[in-house]
Amino acid sequence: MTPRERRLREQAQRHRLILTTAREMAESEGWDYVTTRRLADRIEYSQPVLYQHFKNKDAIVHAVALEGFAELAAALRTAREEAGDPQEALGAVARAYADFAEHGPVLYEAMLTLDPGEDTTGAAGTPAPLADVLAEIRQAVEPVAVGRDSGLLTEVLWSAWHGQAALTRAGRLRPDPARRRLAALTDALLGPAAQPV
Repeated sequence: MTPRERRLREQAQRHRLILTTAREMAESEGWDYVTTRRLADRIEYSQPVLYQHFKNKDAIVHAVALEGFAELAAALRTAREEAGDPQEALGAVARAYADFAEHGPVLYEAMLTLDPGEDTTGAAGTPAPLADVLAEIRQAVEPVAVGRDSGLLTEVLWSAWHGQAALTRAGRLRPDPARRRLAALTDALLGPAAQPV
């Protein structure tokens, strides 16, 4: 291994350590607890070393959010691919989305509440990993959106799923009928009564 390759590997390891530690700190104490000073102390690097990788806390949250979107896209893809028929696939994707938000609330907060959205590498200024999430939802929507705008329905479902996740986390919705709410939403938007005449 050349000195340059070793240096690049060490940089990648530090980068990964910073993100992993930030996520762990946020999981235990919340994102307000995560500061660059505390993070540098935890990983036992100086703040200048941390700043070689990220310009500030927002950049760290953004990087964590992008990882979260990649993880969510993978979870949605698995749910969609393992389902039987198209209606079942859409329900599985909805449940996978809700489960992701419920079981990773701190990561979900970084993704959809705290992330300043600096990366604009995807279409129309959407970060590429978020575009992947939307593409997975759309792939589940298209087979059941006969004669309807699948892009619009994707955005409506995504916003509704996010709203349900946020309201449930805030204690504004009862947690027990969450699955029924997801099914009712899908039925209302894509069921036979909603189809064009």
